[in-house]
Amino acid sequence: MSATDSTLLRPRTLGRVTVNAVVGLSVLYTLLPVLWLLFAAAKNRDALFGSDLLSLSDFSFLTNLSDLFVMDGGQYGRWYVNSLLYAVLGAAVGSLVSVACGYAFDKYRFRHKEKLFGLVLAAVMVPQTVLALPLYLMASEAGVVNTFWAVFVPVLFNPFGVYLGRIFSQGYVPDEVLEAARIDGAGELTTYVRVALRMLGPGLVTIFLFQLTAIWNNFFLPMVMLSDQDLYPVSLGLYTWNSSASVSPEYYPVVIMGSLLAVLPLILAFALLQRFWRSGLTAGAVK
Repeated sequence: MSATDSTLLRPRTLGRVTVNAVVGLSVLYTLLPVLWLLFAAAKNRDALFGSDLLSLSDFSFLTNLSDLFVMDGGQYGRWYVNSLLYAVLGAAVGSLVSVACGYAFDKYRFRHKEKLFGLVLAAVMVPQTVLALPLYLMASEAGVVNTFWAVFVPVLFNPFGVYLGRIFSQGYVPDEVLEAARIDGAGELTTYVRVALRMLGPGLVTIFLFQLTAIWNNFFLPMVMLSDQDLYPVSLGLYTWNSSASVSPEYYPVVIMGSLLAVLPLILAFALLQRFWRSGLTAGAVK
């Protein structure tokens, strides 16, 4: 290898080392809270406030896990099931709604289509906390405050999901395929369900993961809508326990254990569906 080639390789090697170092630090920064939860969940109340968090003594993981599901009559189990209903069912229905709306915006022509889509894009920029009070007033008029529907129905409609649905429709569903299905005698609904929806599978999974994460972490809307603790999701339930921990310190270990269990569904969902998610993010990148 000549001196010129060696000189050219040095910047490349330095660039790779720099990129790998930045990626490694980013991964470490992301995993540190989870690692802290993992270690803290195995400690009793006294060890949590000591300096021996990383030691293997005072291992109380199973004790904390047992206490978690018996605290306050087993409320955490109810909250976990509620979160699964809100998040999994809401994300499944919401992603179907978003994909259908995005498909309609992409493939059909109707009056003021782009203006309506502009409203959808504008709604993406509106914080969810701003909508909580209007949603509460609407739910109060409908008589569904402090019910399952007060939290479930609003999460079904996601402007960002509609935007992604249109992008995925443009990248995955060729107009020629739809035209061929219509020539073969398929109606619009049949064409969408049997042809377009199958092509939109990766996009559907991507939108599902985004909505699952947003709904699972939803906090402000349930806090405004619900007063019955049996309807709380995990996020709101752990918040109430954490607020009580300053008076009753026995809540601290169960709050930490509950927080650790609360991140598992999201990790599991991304691990199982990452193949579809990665392919969905590259939709339309290569023509």
